[in-house]
Amino acid sequence: MARDRSKTSQWACPVGTVKALIQEPSEKTPRVLTRQEFEQHWSGRLLLCKRTFKITDEAQPFGFRWFLPEIMRQGRYFRDVAIAALLGAEEFGFASAALVASGCIMMRVCHLNTCPVGIATQDPVLREKFEGKPEHVVNFMMFIADELREYMAQLGFRTVAEMVGHVECLDANEAIAHWKARNVDLSNILRRPDAGPDEPLHCVELQDHGLERALDNRIIELAEDALLNRKPVEIHLPIRNVNRTVGTMLSAEVSRRFAAEGLPPYTIQIHLTGSAGQSFGSWLAPGVALYLEGDANDYCGKGLSGGFMAVRPPREATFKAEENIIIGNVALYGATGGEAFFRGVAGERFAVRNSGAHAVVEGVGDHGCEYMTRGLVAVLGKTGRNFAAGMSGGVAYVFDEDGSFPSRCNPGMVELGPIENPDELKQLHALIVRHFQYTQSAVARRIIDQWETCATKFVRVLPTEYRMVLERQHLNMNSDLARLAAV
Repeated sequence: MARDRSKTSQWACPVGTVKALIQEPSEKTPRVLTRQEFEQHWSGRLLLCKRTFKITDEAQPFGFRWFLPEIMRQGRYFRDVAIAALLGAEEFGFASAALVASGCIMMRVCHLNTCPVGIATQDPVLREKFEGKPEHVVNFMMFIADELREYMAQLGFRTVAEMVGHVECLDANEAIAHWKARNVDLSNILRRPDAGPDEPLHCVELQDHGLERALDNRIIELAEDALLNRKPVEIHLPIRNVNRTVGTMLSAEVSRRFAAEGLPPYTIQIHLTGSAGQSFGSWLAPGVALYLEGDANDYCGKGLSGGFMAVRPPREATFKAEENIIIGNVALYGATGGEAFFRGVAGERFAVRNSGAHAVVEGVGDHGCEYMTRGLVAVLGKTGRNFAAGMSGGVAYVFDEDGSFPSRCNPGMVELGPIENPDELKQLHALIVRHFQYTQSAVARRIIDQWETCATKFVRVLPTEYRMVLERQHLNMNSDLARLAAV
């Protein structure tokens, strides 16, 4: 078929003859498929083709490669599911391919807010371009199931449960010339465990999560008056590091009864002493306040959803809190609201993906405020490297006494500068005062006493895009609208 050079596109064909133009990785030029060829040979393999290429009866010019055939045409994707099941997998995760089914064209600009198909962006103009539907992902999964059934039939399995764990159906390719791969010994992976014919190789028993032993059960009992009558309650309990996700089950009860609005602030006040386990205060609901005298592990305040938390060392501690770790890594991950005050240093990735919480901490490890989109963070001490990487919204204030902070900040998406707005300084001062009230922080006390001098040493970390939004809307940083305007 000859090229139609009257068209602007390099590839165009007469009306009614073209079903799609397919260019595989091994081909130098696109290949024209007729309707009959597409229906007979490709409709089952390129299941996304009809939507992605917008195929009609008219000529369709395409200037990009189709990037799924290499996997799907050769059956590798579906084959991997079968291999995983034979190795013992009972759950399967689908990431990029399912995203492609929703319309992703793998431009790899997710962090720039410029996604051309409207998936990884908050820009309303770009989001209008999103054409994905749940049916597209469902269709993709149906094709996976269909191909998997073919492999199961070849192997003689009727269900996936029968298939799980039968490694004897797998064999390693010994004819490998690659100098690394040929020395890999898979014998232990392909060894079937010693099990009788009547012993199942897949999960047949429900896992016991031990929820009946969770500390939250006791807290819910003590908070019954607040849950039933909205009356304030105050609870005092010890805590150990085996007590994980403390406050989460209580928050679930609050949400069931009062929805997203929750309870009035500080309705349920819980005072705890000891070392908290992982995910302390996760998804804490409005109206719940946690006061911990001790320390906490990783994921402290994960998904904070309007609650309040304060963590400080034991009162009898003789060490300097600002020089010691008080909470673990990834604190406030994905928090959407609420407040958190930490007297001491946090681990790595503090406030990663924070999208609404306000927090004060006295030092953080590497990658602080990574991918933050909204909220406010005040760091009253040193930070680790790569601070504010991918930060697209919200604001952070870093107390930089020795002037070394810029060398540890990632400038890719943020701007550094002093705090010049008096109202903004007042807001920061009030936040530090509250930090002192809840934690008795020595650092906060010193900054408050020497405010005129210390205020000049704070560095404001502001995303460039966020600043442009504020300028367009003529907002001040101290206003509520400004805090909600983060991209």
